[in-house]
Amino acid sequence: MAREHQMIVPFEDRQVREGVISYGLSSYGYDIRVANEFKIFTNVNSTIVDPKNFDEQSFVDFKGDVCIVPPNSFALARTIEYFKIPRNVLTLCVGKSTYARCGVIVNVTPFEPEWEGFATLEISNTTPLPAKIYANEGIAQVVFFESDEMCEVSYADKKGKYQAQRDITLPRI
Repeated sequence: MAREHQMIVPFEDRQVREGVISYGLSSYGYDIRVANEFKIFTNVNSTIVDPKNFDEQSFVDFKGDVCIVPPNSFALARTIEYFKIPRNVLTLCVGKSTYARCGVIVNVTPFEPEWEGFATLEISNTTPLPAKIYANEGIAQVVFFESDEMCEVSYADKKGKYQAQRDITLPRI
């Protein structure tokens, strides 16, 4: 399906593991990579986190091969891969065990049928120590669920607010 529908671009048809946190095709899913652009949360402005009125100044932009996420904080990033989810597919995304075993949790919402774009990733450091995130390496696994029928209303049909996102996307109302 990835090749037929250009569901994942770029698509790695095998798991790449040599010297990196693995990425690419796995048994029942796909291990996605994190790009080298990050928005690191900062509380220098003592702003309240409000999903209805999110203050962009709560982040410091960073670009590089290694991102340091402060203790008990988080960063936003995006995938290297661009996704086009078919109308009869839904995905769930879970963080890779390599990071989870270090206290780093990755959260990504499901990719709904007919959603497309680069996924925005939330990378939480739950530890009291700084955490390293390696750009261009695996960060999470997407698991695909194919239905035997098409969904009634897709993400594209309802004109979802995160459709075709290209950059790290902050909360929208």
